[in-house]
Amino acid sequence: MTEYIENRTFDEIKIGDRASLTRTLTKSDIELFAVMSGDVNPAHLDEEYARSDIFHKIIAHGMWGGALISTVLGTMLPGPGTIYLSQTLRFRRPVAIGDTITVAVTVTAKDAEKRRVTLDCQCTNQHGEVVISGSAEVLAPTEKVKRQRVSLPEVLLHKPGANYEAVIQRASMLGPVRAAVVFPAEPAALHGIIEATHANLIDPIIIGPEAPLRRVAETLDINLSAFRLEPTTDGRAAAARAVALARAGTVEAIVDPGVRYYGLLHELVAHDTGITDHRRMSHIYAMDVPNYPRLLLITDAGMNTDPTLEEKRAIVQNAIDLALALGIELPKVAILAAVETISPKLRSTLDAAALCKMVDRGQIVGGIVDGPLTFENAVSPEAARRAKLTSLVAGQADILVAPDLEAGTMLVQQLDRLANAQSAGIIVGGRVPVALPEPSGNPQSVLAACAMAVLVARNGTERQDDGMMG
Repeated sequence: MTEYIENRTFDEIKIGDRASLTRTLTKSDIELFAVMSGDVNPAHLDEEYARSDIFHKIIAHGMWGGALISTVLGTMLPGPGTIYLSQTLRFRRPVAIGDTITVAVTVTAKDAEKRRVTLDCQCTNQHGEVVISGSAEVLAPTEKVKRQRVSLPEVLLHKPGANYEAVIQRASMLGPVRAAVVFPAEPAALHGIIEATHANLIDPIIIGPEAPLRRVAETLDINLSAFRLEPTTDGRAAAARAVALARAGTVEAIVDPGVRYYGLLHELVAHDTGITDHRRMSHIYAMDVPNYPRLLLITDAGMNTDPTLEEKRAIVQNAIDLALALGIELPKVAILAAVETISPKLRSTLDAAALCKMVDRGQIVGGIVDGPLTFENAVSPEAARRAKLTSLVAGQADILVAPDLEAGTMLVQQLDRLANAQSAGIIVGGRVPVALPEPSGNPQSVLAACAMAVLVARNGTERQDDGMMG
């Protein structure tokens, strides 16, 4: 049904005319007002600070109520065509999240010569208490206006990296791991490493060509003498040295915060010099997706190209073990395919069915596994309901297992580019975890990747496993 807004002209307005609207304050209202205005006063946004403040709770910006008064004046009385001239406001009580505010304006005077209208303005809460009072003077319209109400765009509020915060906090409480850092050749990469150090996540050994490292440090005003530095001839040698330190037990993790031109993956799996162990290594992305309510793990999109069924079993187990280390108590694993039905023509559906049976036989443990599932049915409760799926995983997956590296890589890139997601990567299954932040050096990604490495190293997620490197 089409909605319209209509004004009242100066001649139509009478002393005593009144208009009102009612709104209930939400946390999103406060955050959106802060984004719009730039007012990040902790009284409005920081719960810990607010508890120690005079009101002992988060309260709305005072001008949130003022904006609602403007809404009534501009859309109802007088409505479209109104020119705001002046406004007085007195803030008499705080407005907290959950309060329902009724905003009312009442005409108190008219100036026929100047077409000016004076209105009393009051905002009252659900208890009838006045929270804001004041007076407005406007220039009222002379011509009648009736317009279709404009449909507003949807606003999605998401703090970048919000789904990483619990992981970073959990890891910072365990103490830093000794980490070999592979040639942070860009300022953003080195800055991320310094941030991870200050966050009590890593104790870095920075490896790479000394001259460019010092140039990068100078641009950031960082004194590299405060860190252990191991010079190498080039980036490839830095990768090899990092792996050698891990193999010797000198470091507990490897971090590559750069663009990874240096053959690190090759060094990791080298037969005589790599860090392969009794398990198959696999890559996992931890994705912070704005429209998804939890951290989303995607595997394998960085290491195993076209995994066999046995390799997929190891990939699934690695992802479950990581999820457990991150604090996800019973990870929900979706084995992705193009369709939900098992088809001999689609290997991904056959593998999914076999992996689910492996759970029944105890060959995969620690999580709930279901598949085949399409992407939409794995992450969307609404889509899963429409498909009439009976599943403990559908619509609420913590882990997505891609059929192969191509599919996984495209999925991650789509979330990155079209959904404004952030990613932090890690390789598990070897002697030490390998943290792989976004190549951009995004500090949040660096912190999240290092935090995952800490949790893997400190929680002893390695389990005896018959799945060997192929």
